[in-house]
Amino acid sequence: MRRISFKLSSLPYFEKWFIMGLIIGIISGLGATIFYFSIRFFEYIFLARIVGTNLPRPLGENGSLIYHFYALRFYLIPVVLIAGAAISSFIVQRFAPEAEGHGTDSAIRSFHYNYGKIRRRIPVVKTIASAITIGSGGSAGREGPTAQIAAGLGSFIADLLGLTPRDRRIAVAVGIGSGIGTIFKAPIGGAVLGAEILYRRDMETEVLFPSIVAASVGYSIFASIVGFEPIFGYYLLPFNPLRLPFYATLGLITGLFAIFYVRFFYGTRDFFKRLNLSPYYKPIIGAAFTGIIALFFPEVLSTGYGWVQLLEYGRFNEFVYYGMPLVIFLVFLPFMKVFATSFTVASGGSGGVFAPGIFIGASLGALLGYLVHLGFPYIAPNIAPFVIIGMLSFFGAAGKVPLSVILMVVEMTGSLQLLPGAMLAVAISYIVSGTKYSIYESQVLTRRDSPANMGEFSSPLLKNIIIKDLNIEKIYVEPYDEIYSARELMNYYELYSLPVVQNQKFLGTVYVTDLENARYGPVNDYYVPATSFIRPESNAEAAWELMMKNRTTWCPVVKDGNFIGIVRLKTILDVYKKYLEENPEINKDY
Repeated sequence: MRRISFKLSSLPYFEKWFIMGLIIGIISGLGATIFYFSIRFFEYIFLARIVGTNLPRPLGENGSLIYHFYALRFYLIPVVLIAGAAISSFIVQRFAPEAEGHGTDSAIRSFHYNYGKIRRRIPVVKTIASAITIGSGGSAGREGPTAQIAAGLGSFIADLLGLTPRDRRIAVAVGIGSGIGTIFKAPIGGAVLGAEILYRRDMETEVLFPSIVAASVGYSIFASIVGFEPIFGYYLLPFNPLRLPFYATLGLITGLFAIFYVRFFYGTRDFFKRLNLSPYYKPIIGAAFTGIIALFFPEVLSTGYGWVQLLEYGRFNEFVYYGMPLVIFLVFLPFMKVFATSFTVASGGSGGVFAPGIFIGASLGALLGYLVHLGFPYIAPNIAPFVIIGMLSFFGAAGKVPLSVILMVVEMTGSLQLLPGAMLAVAISYIVSGTKYSIYESQVLTRRDSPANMGEFSSPLLKNIIIKDLNIEKIYVEPYDEIYSARELMNYYELYSLPVVQNQKFLGTVYVTDLENARYGPVNDYYVPATSFIRPESNAEAAWELMMKNRTTWCPVVKDGNFIGIVRLKTILDVYKKYLEENPEINKDY
């Protein structure tokens, strides 16, 4: 393996990443396939066998436009949601607590703050936990978990081949893009997504080439098994420039609603964090709320792709709205999906936020499209274009991925006619939503703002930041502390490693990856001895270089031979950003 690693690392960029793209594409395709059928399996157990219902599917997944909702044991919907959340939460909290929530954001965080390191058990835990959550009816998407699964496997392959931390980061980003592009059957959009989703106003250009290779391979494997038809079938409608003002209006609506989605989702997350309960019980409580919503709006169950397909073709009679006026129902529908998704995922459940975003945007598009159709039937003979452009403009704003979703128009519908309208609506929604609100909170604004690129963009300023002027925190474990104590400390401070200190002497570092298979015993058996440290008089550039060397997001500070604490990467970044804000003339140059 070392010989393979050396040969791969020494290859030129394009040759190296063509090979790595092929490898990541294969694991993305296989991972997406396993995850897809795992969801189908748990849907059969929870929804088909226990509740006695069968949710609609899109045309690209062997669905049909002829559908009628039924549930033989309708009252059991909250029960299966709670049961699925309980099982999923147990698996996550027992084996990998960091696998909770929506997986894409975790993978983005790993790229920026953890050198692309993802624990090897994450793909397995995420696959099972998310499949149970979605399969039992949880309002969540499969793209986010697939992204984390592919990113985790990409990180593992990079470690296996002994690649550099920079290469590991690229492998994680490629995994994100190829994973989403594969399971969404949108390889072009997925390839661009891998480079775009890391930032709110920038792209990681190094990711594009390997993402193109990986997404094409992953898509070919997945679609060979489930079918090559676009997920929402083929849709053809002549372009009509008279609809452009209405598409612009839709962009404004989806941009504003994206802000609401993000604020409610993370407000719900913060509410559950404040609850003085074990993390195990929180997703169960969230599932109970989702179950109550689903009794009145069963459309919120699972990914909702089948309902999006029915919206596209205006099959409103297939929806369950209990005699409610259709316009009122369409007004309520996107709000109910926001609530259900927040209770499912933000409470700590395992699932993605991409598919719910597609559903929410489609609902907003259906509402406006229906109103335009009533007022101007000759301009909008049907609502399908509004549904499709609504879901793309909404998620382009909520996820800060405008280019990716524009490309997905062609791949999801097999049509070029909607591109002009989609481009206008996405551009407006992207501007309206601003940079503050993103469903992926781990995104940073630009490449310059990422710790992954700090050395490239920030070295002159880092030299001006002195360690003794920063917040030095007294965080450490002693060599004979128990492993569970070290894990609890890591979880509390959101660190993946800790300094090991005895009698005020810095001994080394213990990493979470070294504790994966350890349950009991002292930290002394697992830490890596080290003598490198910085002094209070050192500058932030020296601290950053030491973090890169040690694969940590902190570095030890030692004075006169005694350990006085650690300085965290986050602390340096906060000071760095504040310095730029206070000196706008410097900000122009950096």
